[in-house]
Parts: sequence; structure tokens; C-alpha cells
Amino acid sequence: MGFLVDTQKEGGGHSWGYLRSLVRRKQVDSADEPHSHHHHQLAKALTVPHLIAIGVGATIGAGVYILVGTVAREHSGPSLALSFLIAGIAAALSAFCYAELSSRCPSAGSAYHYSYICVGEGVAWLIGWALILEYTIGGSAVARGISPNLALIFGGEDGLPSFLARHQIPGLDVVVDPSAAILVFIVTGLLCLGIKESTFAQGIVTAANVCVLLFVIVAGSYLGFKTGWAGYELSSGFFPFGVDGMFAGSATVFFAFIGFDSVASAAEEVKNPQRDLPIGIGLALFLCCSVYMMVSIVIVGLVPYYAMDPDTPISSAFASHDMQWAVYLITLGAVMALCSALMGALLPQPRILMAMARDGLLPSLFSDVNRRTQVPVKATIATGLCAATLAFFMDVSQLAGMVSVGTLLAFTMVAISVLILRYVPPDELPLPASLQDRIDSVSFICGETKSSHHVGTSDDSNKQPLFGDNDDSVQFPVIEKQEALACWVLSEKKRRIVAGWSIMLTCIGAFLLSYSASSLNFPGYPLCGVGGSLLLAGLIALSSIDQDDARHTFGHSGGFICPFVPLLPIICILINMYLLVNLGSATWARVSVWLVIGVLVYVFYGRKNSSLANAVYVTTAHAEEIYREHEASLA
Repeated sequence: MGFLVDTQKEGGGHSWGYLRSLVRRKQVDSADEPHSHHHHQLAKALTVPHLIAIGVGATIGAGVYILVGTVAREHSGPSLALSFLIAGIAAALSAFCYAELSSRCPSAGSAYHYSYICVGEGVAWLIGWALILEYTIGGSAVARGISPNLALIFGGEDGLPSFLARHQIPGLDVVVDPSAAILVFIVTGLLCLGIKESTFAQGIVTAANVCVLLFVIVAGSYLGFKTGWAGYELSSGFFPFGVDGMFAGSATVFFAFIGFDSVASAAEEVKNPQRDLPIGIGLALFLCCSVYMMVSIVIVGLVPYYAMDPDTPISSAFASHDMQWAVYLITLGAVMALCSALMGALLPQPRILMAMARDGLLPSLFSDVNRRTQVPVKATIATGLCAATLAFFMDVSQLAGMVSVGTLLAFTMVAISVLILRYVPPDELPLPASLQDRIDSVSFICGETKSSHHVGTSDDSNKQPLFGDNDDSVQFPVIEKQEALACWVLSEKKRRIVAGWSIMLTCIGAFLLSYSASSLNFPGYPLCGVGGSLLLAGLIALSSIDQDDARHTFGHSGGFICPFVPLLPIICILINMYLLVNLGSATWARVSVWLVIGVLVYVFYGRKNSSLANAVYVTTAHAEEIYREHEASLA
């Protein structure tokens, strides 16, 4: 009965049971299995244009209207466009990984879902919990930034109606922002109408923002050719801060590309995920990178980098050329960008809550899908209430760094998941306890077949083996095939062990190298050598061994295949870990509090209520046979 593995038998005591619960993995399409409830299904309504609207809308926020000035003044100078290009290439590495996993595993949950399938429940829970924090704080911060821009359109801080303007609560150091909360509620209501309707609205807002940026590019180019591109006629040259400054600028503007992962969170609602998801992710990232580069080329050319306004670089550049009317248009574009980014922040979180609730890690009410609109309305309303409350009462700008932690952790785990999928894909599937009788019967048949083989007889003519017929004329070829298979499994087991250890050493090496590179003092140099050695050893080992043949049939076939594995995912892991290490101790202290709360929630609720708590794990080769016999018994 070697194909049967019940990971829930805690033979080693409670501590061993806890450890096993952390590494249990779910099926690719756990939401679509026969035992799932039909009302948990989302509407399949999205195509490539919808995905581009989601990706571009969530990515091109108001950051481009500010980052251009800050990064040019402090890091890049005239080479700002190259900084955006390098950051875009780094983001594309993660996009390649997302494209493969989203087309293979097109279910809601994004990085949480992929981690649960490839790594295990414990890591998946932390990724999902971190993403909840990211989208809540991100949405609140975006909403909080809309009212100052609205005030500028209406003529200043006193231009907004009193019921929309910010007010300080007497006796408390709290400034409430009614317009931010109202906008969150409007977007929440829009998301509850349906995925197609909300995406259409996001597409309109995103198109308006892109049109404003195109105006900046065209009008700015006209001014540049008219005035002679003063920003590039500098004695300091193209790299005033050196090539190192350009790379430092790339690390800063990398966060301007965060948002394309929102496309993956809507994977379950795509009509043709194998084709449309990779195209949507790729085109969204390409459009964002192109717009960023063209805007930066124009603005840096209009005004010398040292003279740029760090807060309003684009509008100040036009104002310096006597185009005051353009300031209002650019401010309107910033408002459109913020509204689009708010939709992009509030769209993924309900789907992550729904995915976690489906798996039993959160209360089941979050997994309820409205039959008419086919969206998780309860999860969407809960998300809107939390984000609106934070946006109304708190200035969350100090917590903005926490947003990056969830995204970078997700990017890292997605790259690791690609390595696992290629080299050590899950070879066991969890089946519900309701199929225990069917599992036992198939196990009995397989066990009897093996017994007859060992004694060299075939007198159990009433037992049907899983492989081949029971006819005497074909019995010998079947046994010969099993013997050959046993030899292959032994070498395959060794290959999986080597691959698993190589992936783990690669991750450890990437962390040590990132940590040492962020603090190059005396203790950093030995760590840098150790980390680099482990990373290189893991890369060489993975490049030398074959990838698992099961990768061709894992999940949904026919989708995008990530190129240059294992090199591309390993570079992706290294980049994201470096950015994670450099977020600062204050950010990590705040995030640690949230993660500790998440661990307590998992220990006292998620672990006990997980849908895999009573699952029986069966090798992939026999799972389909068990399901087939189960369906035949129901017919």
C-alpha cells in the first residue's frame, strides 16, 4: 500500500502533528473538485483588455507623479529612464513566474494559492496574511492621498465642501478624512456589482490617467524640442551620481511596478486563463514600463534634475514653461491614477479572503459568492469597511513601507514555487475523508497485486490490479513493467532529494548574500562569501539535473512556460530578498507584530479548521483511479 500516505497520523506526538500541518499541500483546482460547493464559483467574464485595465490601473498610481522628481534629484539624474528600464526588467522576472503559475493554477488567491500548492499550508498562510495587510494599508493610503489632490482642483485646501474636507478632532491628534472613506465605499459598491462592471469602470479611469500621461509626453516633447532639452545639457553628464546612483534609483522605482500581481488574483474569473493571463500580465507590465520611461525622458529633459520639485515634478516642469493651465490637467490625472489604484488595491483582497476561507483557514462567510453578481460580496464589504475605517481615522503614510513586505514576500514565494513545480512537484494529492472507503478498496487491490508478484503467483484472479489486465497473456509484461518502474522510482527519489536540498540551499544563500550586501562591514564579507557559494552551488546543481517529467502534466497544460529555469527564478529570489532586507528595521518591527497575530490565528483557528485537517494523501498516479471509481459508484 505504498501509494497511500496519511499525513495526519501524528505518530510522533503533537509537535510532529503541528509540523506536518505546516507542510500539507492542496490540489491545483481544490475549488473545482466534485466535493466543492457550486455557489463558490466566480463568474468567468474577463478577457485580455480587462486584464490590461486591472494591471495598468493597479500599477500606474500617483507614484509616477512624485517618484520622477525624488529619484532624479537623489539618485539617477538624467539617467532616470535607465533606472525605470532596469526596474522594469527586474519586475519582468517576477512577471514570468506569475505568468506560468497563473496559467497552470488559475484559481483565486494569487501567491497564496501557489504557495499552498507548491510549498505548504504554513508558508501559504503567512503569505495570505501578509497580502491582507498589504491591500488594506495600500488601499487606505491611496484613498487618503486623493483628498489633497481633489482640493487642488477645487482651488486649494478650503475649496472642498466642509463635509468632504479634513478635520482635526478637538483634544485628539487625529485628522479625519471623510472624502477618503466615501471614496472607499463607492469603490466597494462598484466591486460588489460584478467583476465585469467594476473592471469596465477601472478601464475608463485608467484610460483617462494614461491620456493625461500621453499629454505630458507629447506636450513635454514639444517644449523640449522648442527650448533645447536643457536638462540634458549639463556639465555633470548623464550619470551625475555614477552608475551606482542609477542602480540605487532602480531599487527605488521598482516599487512603481508593483500591481501587475493583481491580474493573477483574478485568474479564476478569466475566460481563457492559459492564453489570456500571460498576455495580460506581459502587456500590462510592458505598457507601464514604456509610459514610465517616456515620462521620465521628457520631464528630466525639461528641467535640470537638481532643480526639479520633489513633490510635484511634472506640474512644476510645465509651470516653469508658462503652462499653468496644464497643472490642473496633471492634477486631474493624479486623481484618476489614485482612484484606479484604489480599485486595484481593493479588488484582490476579497479574493484572497475567499480563497483562504475555502481552505478553511478563515471563517466560511468570506467564501460566500453572490449568485446574481458572482463576486464574494461579504468579503468585499469586509475589505471596504476595514479600508474605509483606516482611511477615515489614520494617517497611514508611516505604514506605507509595510505594503512592500507583502508584495516582495509574494514575489519571492512565487519564484520558489516555480522551482518546486519544475524540479519537485507534489507527487501526492489530498483526498477528502469521505472517500476513505474507496481509498481502502483501491489500496487493498494494489496490495494484493503486489503480494502475488512477490510470491511469483497470480491465483488472485478476482482482484483487478491498477496497472494492466488480469489476463495470463499480459501478466508477465505487466510485472516486467512494474520492475522497471521500481528501478526508475529509486533514481527519481534521489533526484528529488538533490533538487529539494538545492532549492533550499539556494534560498539560504540568496538571503545571506542579500543581508551581507546590505551591510558590508567586517561580518558582512564572510557571510557574502558563504551566501554566494551556497547560491552558486544550488544553481549549478539545479542546472545539472533533469527537471521532473511530471511538470508537463501538473495543473493545466498548454499555458505559458517560464524561460531560463533555474537561472531566472533564482535571480528573481535574490532581487526580492535584497529589497526585503533593505526595507528597514522599523518596517520589519511593525510587520512582525502583524505576522505574530497571524500565527496565533492560524494555531487557534486555521490549523484545526483547515479543509486538509482530515485529508488522506494518495499518490498522483492513483488519485484519478479513486475519483473514477467513486463517480462510477454514484452513477
